[in-house]
Amino acid sequence: MTGPTFADVRDAAARIAPYALVTPVLRSDRIDALVGASIVFKCENLQRGGAFKFRGATNAVWSLGDEEAARGVVTHSSGNHGNALAMAARTRGMAAHVVVPEGAVKAKVDAIAAAGAIIHRCAPTTAAREAAAAEIQARTGAELVHPYADPRVMAGQGTLLPELLRQAPGLDTILFPVGGGGLASGCSIAAHGIDPGIALFGAEPEGADDAARSLESGRRVGPFTPETVCDGLRTLIGEPNFHVLREHGVSVLRVSDGEAIDAMKLLWTELRIVVEVSSATVLAAMLRYPDRFAGRRVGVVLSGGNVDLDALPW
Repeated sequence: MTGPTFADVRDAAARIAPYALVTPVLRSDRIDALVGASIVFKCENLQRGGAFKFRGATNAVWSLGDEEAARGVVTHSSGNHGNALAMAARTRGMAAHVVVPEGAVKAKVDAIAAAGAIIHRCAPTTAAREAAAAEIQARTGAELVHPYADPRVMAGQGTLLPELLRQAPGLDTILFPVGGGGLASGCSIAAHGIDPGIALFGAEPEGADDAARSLESGRRVGPFTPETVCDGLRTLIGEPNFHVLREHGVSVLRVSDGEAIDAMKLLWTELRIVVEVSSATVLAAMLRYPDRFAGRRVGVVLSGGNVDLDALPW
């Protein structure tokens, strides 16, 4: 699979416009002072389904021809992408099969079910997820919509960036969380399609720092066992996603789980919104490395807000 182009991002924006929300931006004088920068937060936690994932899923669903759509879609997901794909499929009256690994966050699995997906459980390994999705695809003819390596998904995620730059003109830096890399790669393509001079940063937990290690070594690292509370960022970066981040010069900054949890609390209290701990890695990165952002105009992506209130990380 290859990455999408900026033209693909523009096409995706038009395709998803009837369904996706234009999410707001928020700011905080206190957070600006703590970092020493002028910061705006793009609140994708307020997107339909509570995460940016609805953008990519909707673009994938509405990219299909009628015959393909009639056979439905299939994916594997521990939460937000499965929910998003089920919601997007419902906008087109399609079936959505979602392979969910054991141990996934209950609130996210409940959301996938509530969105109308047909749920299939599997062992909590990448190999098990992929094998189950392949079996369903072979049996039903459903279109596979990979959570982050699908170029349609990547292009859809990137649509938030032109919105952000319209809402906050003059940004010179963009910061986003990095898991599988769908958001990071889509935003990188879109940002540099608009302004090649924009500096791009990712945030990643120390216990799942495969993207940082991959970029440092110049090649995508192999499978790893994540050890982080940031459940949305436990995925190995995808092959096409890695190449996009490398091509666009993205710098990935590591943060500890403790720093991410503290940043999550700060976002809740300062912005008065609910964000999940994976989202909070971006603020944690700015607080840990303020010299990288001092004096800059920074656009920060808050990727999601699907939190199990009965299992908060503090």
